[in-house]
Amino acid sequence: MSFIVIFAIRFIFLIKKVLPFGKTEDGMKTIQFREAICEAMSEEMRKDESVYLMGEEVAEYNGAYKASKGMLDEFGEKRVIDTPISELGFAGIAIGSTMTGNRPIVEYMTFNFSLVGIDQIINNAAKIRQMSGGQFNCPIVFRGPTASAGQLGATHSQAFESWFANTPGLKVVVPSNPYDAKGLLKAAIRDDDPVIFMESEQMYGDKGEVPEGEYIVPLGVADIKREGTDVTIVSFGKIIKEAYKAADELEKEGISCEIIDLRTVRPMDRKAIVESVKKTNRLIILEEAWPFGNVATEITYLVQSEAFDYLDAPIIKINTADTPAPYSPVLLAEWLPNHEDVIKAIKKVMYK
Repeated sequence: MSFIVIFAIRFIFLIKKVLPFGKTEDGMKTIQFREAICEAMSEEMRKDESVYLMGEEVAEYNGAYKASKGMLDEFGEKRVIDTPISELGFAGIAIGSTMTGNRPIVEYMTFNFSLVGIDQIINNAAKIRQMSGGQFNCPIVFRGPTASAGQLGATHSQAFESWFANTPGLKVVVPSNPYDAKGLLKAAIRDDDPVIFMESEQMYGDKGEVPEGEYIVPLGVADIKREGTDVTIVSFGKIIKEAYKAADELEKEGISCEIIDLRTVRPMDRKAIVESVKKTNRLIILEEAWPFGNVATEITYLVQSEAFDYLDAPIIKINTADTPAPYSPVLLAEWLPNHEDVIKAIKKVMYK
């Protein structure tokens, strides 16, 4: 009988360690990427009534990727607003509302569709502070998925991080996991300048641990996801997973990779990159984007100008092919960078 009682107590203790769903005993919980986005928006909307969400299908449908699930029920139709299919129109409405004290979150079903409203982003959101002589801030977040997500074709597989990062007045954020996504989105919503917040259809189901309590990840601060001594890999967004795979395989061969997740493309954490290269003396940049004039190009210029004498090999940047994204799965696999490309590049700079 005593054995049964002891077993029951241990079983209850074990259940408490994992329940409610996703919770752990160390103050962390496991949630999906989409839930991290939803929690960040909901927490900030509870704290500040000037924050609201608008976009296509964000309300009645709970978001195209269910990233706003339950928000209409909690905040009502005046703060969670379904829009027509008119990106230019609702981007303009949201930007104008910042001038009356609001802090909108604009969701694009994909950043490919933001091109329909990019005039509002570039010529209004990014310039209000400067053109008003500092009289008006523009606290707005434009968020949604970026880059490829399988066989979506050329017009739905584009990465525009470098386009937006090229524009003074905009901040560009690209998280790669639920922890960073939640903390960075909360910081973006609180920021007084427009923030481009880029996610991925292929990451919404990813799971990761986040604190149960309040936390913020500051903009402009990169994170060393893996420390190493032989080569630095700089990346961001979902493509960084290919760097992790490469580092795991190369570790078996005695090659130590340091992986830096930029998290924020602009403002860029230049110090983190330069200090890492000074330690490893080699640099690989992995970015899912067309090769001409991208973020990797900017990083290459940074390192050659500030850490050239520390380099033991030429910098290699790994990007997509210089073509529109193909629909064919065979061609798409060739078009996208993968961990084998990373391994090949690292061995090249290691002269192996």
